Amino acid sequence: MLDVNKISFLASETDVASEARAAMISAYGDTPLKEAEIIVALGGDGFMLQTLHGTQHLDTPVYGMNCGTVGFLMNEYHEPNLRSRLSEALEEVINPLRMKAIREDGSVHEALAINEVSLLRAGSQAAKLRIFVDGRERLDELVCDGALVSTPAGSTAYNYSAHGPILPIGSEVLALTAMSAFRPRRWQGALLPKTAKVRFDVLEPKKRPVMADADGRTAGNVVSVEITSDPSVMHRILFDPGHGLEERLIREQFA
Repeated sequence: MLDVNKISFLASETDVASEARAAMISAYGDTPLKEAEIIVALGGDGFMLQTLHGTQHLDTPVYGMNCGTVGFLMNEYHEPNLRSRLSEALEEVINPLRMKAIREDGSVHEALAINEVSLLRAGSQAAKLRIFVDGRERLDELVCDGALVSTPAGSTAYNYSAHGPILPIGSEVLALTAMSAFRPRRWQGALLPKTAKVRFDVLEPKKRPVMADADGRTAGNVVSVEITSDPSVMHRILFDPGHGLEERLIREQFA
């Protein structure tokens, strides 16, 4: 049972979030991060991702309160009865994607992504990508503005705006989605098992440069990118009953 008296409050740099943090600390106190049993993140989805990445070594659940815009990963912000809400909150555990990007100069860039790993054209011409799944070539040439691999938690973010599918949290699948595919024309992508290893090779990288991005961690001039789900890393997220990720994913499809 989590001790709802040991709360550490973190906030984004916006005035709204900073003021909310001050109000929360005044009402509930503030436990040092390493001693806390619950972390409350005040901000938007971007700050929630930043908090999850920054505290994953602590194995401490994070309860987000929306002081931003969309707040898909957040609960509603209300100052009263926080301890009661925390004691009743339900936990979701999600695994991030691990990106291993190789640049033209041979250097390797690795990063974790809770939402998605995306490849994007970095020049005036469309990207050309070759796609492998578990070592087997599946598409010899995709001409596009980009492509991404999304987790279920990230399926309503960039993936959704690129017309990718919304994935239930327990589905154990990943979405591979193309962005503005020119050839094969209107190719929308594929659903892959969570255990799949995806590799993108960049064709004509000097003429058609590509960048890779993992939740805002970017590598430029990549020639090859491997993406796998990492079950060794577990992000614990708390939600109010009836407002968890599963419910939000279902609700989004009927919006």
